[in-house]
Amino acid sequence: MQQSNTYIITFSVILTVILGLLLSGTSQVLGPMQKEAIALDNKKQILGALISGDEVAAMTPEEVNSYYESRVSTIVVDINGKEVTERDGVAITAATVDVAKNYKKPKEERLFPVYIYHGEGNLDDVVNYVLPLYGAGLWNAIWGYIALDTDMNTIGGITLAHAGETPGLGARITDSEVQSRYVGKTIYDESGDLVAVEMQKGEGYDYSGNPHKVDGMSGATITAKGVNNMLENYLGYYQAYIETKKSSTAVAAL
Repeated sequence: MQQSNTYIITFSVILTVILGLLLSGTSQVLGPMQKEAIALDNKKQILGALISGDEVAAMTPEEVNSYYESRVSTIVVDINGKEVTERDGVAITAATVDVAKNYKKPKEERLFPVYIYHGEGNLDDVVNYVLPLYGAGLWNAIWGYIALDTDMNTIGGITLAHAGETPGLGARITDSEVQSRYVGKTIYDESGDLVAVEMQKGEGYDYSGNPHKVDGMSGATITAKGVNNMLENYLGYYQAYIETKKSSTAVAAL
């Protein structure tokens, strides 16, 4: 039996409303769980720049949260290195700053989280400062975290991630062996200029004698350039804060 146009339209509207309500309800239920999963993954990446990635991978979610809460404090700074606690009447914390969304804004308007890693049981003992990174690889976004020692010059560790780099090529930025190449490198040259650290083209070369270069990844030149640009850009964005900490550390040492 052929149905009237009115029946078909009414049925379609009712079905659309029901599906919309179901999707909305699902979003309401899963939304908090998704946020928790994202927050947990961020904590793992931050800790991965500070301690062994294998050690982090072996932790349960509860252990990750406990370790992070007991050892990491946070602040947020602007492009001038000044701490920001509120903007337009809204409280600002590192947890509320979406680095990916900030990436789309002019650098002068962005907010920059800083994760401060403390010695065990002593929040006055600062071991490292961890800074987020964000940029573009060959196919999609790349991001990560870089840990600087208290001299604000030596790299203590780095984690790198991607949304869609080529498996076996650019996707190797997530390999611990690739990331370990950055440990011990320095971001300032002997003249005191911020030069970051540059991944080179090609692979299999020894850059142990060069504090500002690391070996590259065969077949992944564009991804490597993306990592280089990301490091250079974000260390530049944090430069005012980095140099403020360098100055305060030098004064404290006198």
